[in-house]
Amino acid sequence: MPPDNPPSESTDYSPERRDFFRIEDRIGLEIRKLSPTTTPEEEAFDGDHLESLKAEFRRLDQDVKSQLASLAEQDRLLTGLIKSLNSKLDTLARIMAFEQNPLQPEDWQEVTLSEGGLAFFSSTPAWKTGDRLAIRMTLPPELFQPQATAQVIEVQPDTTGGARVHTEFVHIQDSDRQQIAKHVMRWQIRQRQKE
Repeated sequence: MPPDNPPSESTDYSPERRDFFRIEDRIGLEIRKLSPTTTPEEEAFDGDHLESLKAEFRRLDQDVKSQLASLAEQDRLLTGLIKSLNSKLDTLARIMAFEQNPLQPEDWQEVTLSEGGLAFFSSTPAWKTGDRLAIRMTLPPELFQPQATAQVIEVQPDTTGGARVHTEFVHIQDSDRQQIAKHVMRWQIRQRQKE
């Protein structure tokens, strides 16, 4: 069933977990438990003061992309240079954002990641099936920081007193899902190059 919202907006999405390719990776992971009354639009990671700047950044990025489309018909070399400069600025912005809010060593962990969800290890039995979580990931080396609302679908206790927590994304922006998809694809390419 297609989503009710246009692609540029948030979508409530509940895919069958096996529809996506999963990778085992080490990423930055920040998790906040949401109350049952929290709406998906509420900011769980204290970024409200930057929202207007982020909106302006997205608007400028769209302006550049739309102008590049018409410029590409006239001058491919200049278009390539501007795309490279735009990518360089995007990377610099991600580095600066990461330096403003660096993750602690315990925030980096091994996970199973796909476009449809995430599984991670919890050293304490803090989560239970049905819990809703706000999740922010930091995906190296690009330092993309996609966010999602996820629901815990399974908790597998282990002998250490911790558990493997399996979640599925129930609310994620299309742009954040695309960042995860790009990360998964790049991870696959790097793995092939190692072989």
